[in-house]
Amino acid sequence: MSEHMNRSRTTGVNRSLSRAWTAPVRAMNRFLGADDGRPDEPGRPYHGTAVVDCGVYVDGKREPGDFTPDEALREACSRENAFVWLGLHEPTAGEMAAIARTYDLHELAVEDAVKAEQRPKLEQFNSVHFLVLRTARYVPHGELTETSQVVETGQMMIFVGERFVITVRHGDASRLAPVRADMEARGELLAQGPWAVAYAVTDRVVDAYVEVADQVETDLDIIEEGAFSRDSGSPVQQIYQMKREIVEFRRAVVPLQRPLATITSPQSRQVPKEIRRYFRDVQDHLTRTVEQVASYDDLLNSILQARLAQVTVDQNNDMRKIAAWAGIATVWTAIAGVYGMNFDHMPELAWQYSYPALITLMLGISVLLYRAFRRNGWL
Repeated sequence: MSEHMNRSRTTGVNRSLSRAWTAPVRAMNRFLGADDGRPDEPGRPYHGTAVVDCGVYVDGKREPGDFTPDEALREACSRENAFVWLGLHEPTAGEMAAIARTYDLHELAVEDAVKAEQRPKLEQFNSVHFLVLRTARYVPHGELTETSQVVETGQMMIFVGERFVITVRHGDASRLAPVRADMEARGELLAQGPWAVAYAVTDRVVDAYVEVADQVETDLDIIEEGAFSRDSGSPVQQIYQMKREIVEFRRAVVPLQRPLATITSPQSRQVPKEIRRYFRDVQDHLTRTVEQVASYDDLLNSILQARLAQVTVDQNNDMRKIAAWAGIATVWTAIAGVYGMNFDHMPELAWQYSYPALITLMLGISVLLYRAFRRNGWL
């Protein structure tokens, strides 16, 4: 007991000395206009760095004070049941390399975290797990056009170690400030360790999938209604653009099934049993969204085929109308052509009423043809 108290006192003294030495340096930096590396507001990025927030959690409660990433790791390693939650937003290669040296991250995972061009996956490098998620956000739009962006995607990377969890976000979808606030209010869950944070982030991403899927359904209803409208159908380009957006959304949702299956597997001993139960709930929501996306894709294929068939039918109708009017015009052309041959002996050529009689004949034949075409649906 006394040994533990002595170690705590020593840690406290070291922290006090460290802050005593760093305070004048930070004051001098502020005087010179340099960046002191501290956040100006809660939840806002540090000036000049990608660090959004860095906190130390002991038994599910956040320790007061501001920590740099290296200070936070030292503090967490000196306490029992403690870990670091470090949040980064679009770090550069240099910034990520500094974090990697501090937290001993594998270079391949660090490269993936910087480039942010990965499919959802789960990899393990020594004792650190690397989870990649694709985030999604519905883009509001007044009218769906052939160039409208419906779904905006980004990426979320999570490094899960024994004493830390690092979240790296790319894009504006699925911001994590509400997740951190919610988890800090649920101390009993946060006390489960870094995997509890990984669950909360994954749950937020998948919940965003559900919201996007529900809002996309409204757009599909509008497209379906317009495709079968008699007044003005939806253009094929509009339907194809929507299909492209669904494909982009599908690339984010479907590949995540395998990483979640690995996490929820009983063989996944690194993940606490209680947290695996929470992940199974996330997996259920993901399965529902995958089924929705698949049905949306099938529906769009059906709408596209129906619209193309409708365009073909409209073109056939137009061709029949053109052919009908051409048939009517042929009567006038044929009779006028015969009488334009300038022969001396023509029927009724010398008759006084031959011209009006001929015009009446052509009109009569045209009316008969018009009624026949109209009765058969050509006009």
